[in-house]
Amino acid sequence: MVERMPLSPAEISSALQSLHGWKVLAGKLHREILFNDFSEAFGFMTRVALIAEQMNHHPEWSNVYHRVTIDLTTHDMAGISTLDLEFARKVNELLA
Repeated sequence: MVERMPLSPAEISSALQSLHGWKVLAGKLHREILFNDFSEAFGFMTRVALIAEQMNHHPEWSNVYHRVTIDLTTHDMAGISTLDLEFARKVNELLA
């Protein structure tokens, strides 16, 4: 299990250099992903849901047709933590 540690803005900025597609928006790690159609987007969300359950860390997300939007923050730390970075890395691995 990933240890939860809050991250400074400098640590987040540094980590984003290796997290393709992610940025900070409204204080959260944010990514929008486009798929070919709804079925592909929903299948991806199903795989991410399994990661969320395994990590006991659940994203704020939405799906409209072929677009999936994911926002990550660690609520009990009131910001972005190491847990969010690990979650984002796992999402990117699914997309690789």
